[in-house]
Amino acid sequence: QVQLVESGGGLVQAGDSLRLSCAASGLTFNNYGMGWFRQAPGKELEFVTAITWSSGSPAYADSVKGRFTISADNAKNTVYLQMTTLKPDDTAVYYCAARRGSFNDALTIDVVTKYDYWGQGTQVTVSS
Repeated sequence: QVQLVESGGGLVQAGDSLRLSCAASGLTFNNYGMGWFRQAPGKELEFVTAITWSSGSPAYADSVKGRFTISADNAKNTVYLQMTTLKPDDTAVYYCAARRGSFNDALTIDVVTKYDYWGQGTQVTVSS
């Protein structure tokens, strides 16, 4: 049974930093691409960042580029999201997601429906 468990969310002030973690179990971590999505109140789920299996290179939404960094520790089956210079607009529930690797997965790196497994989410609130 695949499980993705996020942690590290909380309440911070604008300009602060926060690191989210996502521990994966029940899957062969090296065979999957991993991503982060977020959903703000009243808005749709949106892509934040991901690392694809095919390239191993990260991609970022324009809104977080230069401020957020995704990384993975294969030995710990864990993916991280380092968030810096946080803004009130970053307030959302953040979800970790995993998708089986494929050779063309970079083409759909930001597509919600391409991800096979999801965590329960962790709340990030940024006050102004």
